[in-house]
Amino acid sequence: MGHDAWSCDLLPSEDRSNRHIIGDARDLLNDGWDLLMVAHPPCTRLCNSGVRWLSTPPPGKSREQMWTELEEGAALFSDFWNAPIERIAIENPVMHRHAKERIANFQEFSQSIQPWQFGHGETKRTCLWLKNLPPLVPTQVVSGREQRVHRLPPSVDRWKERSRFYPGIAKAMAEQWTEAAMAQAA
Repeated sequence: MGHDAWSCDLLPSEDRSNRHIIGDARDLLNDGWDLLMVAHPPCTRLCNSGVRWLSTPPPGKSREQMWTELEEGAALFSDFWNAPIERIAIENPVMHRHAKERIANFQEFSQSIQPWQFGHGETKRTCLWLKNLPPLVPTQVVSGREQRVHRLPPSVDRWKERSRFYPGIAKAMAEQWTEAAMAQAA
């Protein structure tokens, strides 16, 4: 949409974009953002679906490791939510109470969306924490909803496939939040 948009991750971008920074996104939070930040922090230890691992760790992990990873995940979410950026959106699943207790200035999510509301025929409930941004309006509701992501078989890249963000949702964010930010600036 003509924006100078950048991504940042500890991993390289899959599309070899020259607008991608490999590193810790927290190092960029004070760089004078002019429009907004959309953050996708890892949800592994924050989400309701994984709370069971805090009491009964998976093979090869200790209970202490699980709780340390929870602390680290909550700290990252906190840093994003409390960043000095006027408009913030954070995407994550529904959180369990232990995560909520550890996030500074925690607020419940602003909106819950599904990929099928934005042109993708599958289910994957996604929560959005929004600061100075309006909730997204569905753009293309489709039928044929399946739980593809939930039913992915075990594999080396399962974590990566489960964490993919949907282009239809990203497009709605770009269009709708650009319009909202421009209206606020006027």
